[in-house]
Amino acid sequence: MSVRTAAGTTLHIAVAAPATYDGTGYAALTWIKVGEITSIGEYGREYTEVTHQPLDSRGVQKLKGGYNEGTLPIGLALDTDDVGQIAMKAARNSDNAISAKVTHQNGDVDYMRTMVFSFKVNPGELNSIVNASASLGITTNSAGVGIVEVLAA
Repeated sequence: MSVRTAAGTTLHIAVAAPATYDGTGYAALTWIKVGEITSIGEYGREYTEVTHQPLDSRGVQKLKGGYNEGTLPIGLALDTDDVGQIAMKAARNSDNAISAKVTHQNGDVDYMRTMVFSFKVNPGELNSIVNASASLGITTNSAGVGIVEVLAA
């Protein structure tokens, strides 16, 4: 059975790019764990729908256009002493991409290159934890490699 909960999922980041855009290249990086993660939203490749409607047949033909790997939305409890959160905030102020690694409970890993587009603080209400959110735009390399999935053995 491969169904699982999200409990135990972790996020790590690395400032460097991998030497090769595969599991081996990404695994060789030095990773920094981002602490106090409370949620990781959906992410993954989505193609643009391209349509063509010839006059004579009246029917719409649908094709795949370009694709976008999406954005990795992160929710977390703010910890200004956490090395991973500090590194994400620094990356937000840079035009350079960083590497990200999402490790799932069962050991599956998703590697990707991202741009940190935001890191926002939300103080919240009287009886709440001070939260933050980050938005990591997933990018592809010049060969079109985006998310690299490495399944646990």
